[in-house]
Amino acid sequence: MDLESQLREFFGEGERRVAIVGVGETLRGDDGVGQKIIEIMGDSALRGVILVDAGAVPEAYLGKLVEHGCTHVLLLDAANFRGEPGEVRLIDSSRIGGQAVSTHSLPLTLFITYIEKVLGAKVLLLGVQPKGVEFDTGLSPEVATAAREVAALLIRVLV
Repeated sequence: MDLESQLREFFGEGERRVAIVGVGETLRGDDGVGQKIIEIMGDSALRGVILVDAGAVPEAYLGKLVEHGCTHVLLLDAANFRGEPGEVRLIDSSRIGGQAVSTHSLPLTLFITYIEKVLGAKVLLLGVQPKGVEFDTGLSPEVATAAREVAALLIRVLV
């Protein structure tokens, strides 16, 4: 199943309250991909959707997700799944397990577990394979292209 079909299946039809959460550190190269996607999507007015630039501390935005009453949360982050730079994969929370696929030292599993338990929301990680996460390098061309494509895809799916 292609990425668009997987996203449409995840979000489903009908009434939904969606949070798109960009996670990462813009000062560490491709680790800022989640935030870049949020930035690109910033001007799109999507009904029932909030865009959250959570930086490296997504747990600081839990209140915003609770306030929105999220039914679906899509996390956007650099994820090292040993793919090609710029490759995009959807990763179910159950597949993340105890290992962090995210590039951060603090696993997203605690954040995801809280969202699932407290909000009862569906959670999915959209991971983009980074080329590099060196300090102060900006996004690689491969990941920048992926960011634009993912932003356009999400807008298409969520309209």
